[in-house]
Amino acid sequence: MSSGNDGMAESERGQEAMLQRRFVRPSEVAQLLGVSRSTVYRWFWEGKLKGIKFGEKNIRIAVDSLEKIISECW
Repeated sequence: MSSGNDGMAESERGQEAMLQRRFVRPSEVAQLLGVSRSTVYRWFWEGKLKGIKFGEKNIRIAVDSLEKIISECW
């Protein structure tokens, strides 16, 4: 039988693995920050989050930009 803390540890490991990459998907950023995907896109277009755009609709958020906003806000 697993305790409730096992889920939290697994979640933290997932977040840690995500932050080891250079770029992440907007949906991952939204989940981590507890905001909507629309908010992540808006922050990207406003310049609050840095990243790359490829194709017509696809963006990825730079992890260092994500870490910066986390340190400033949380």
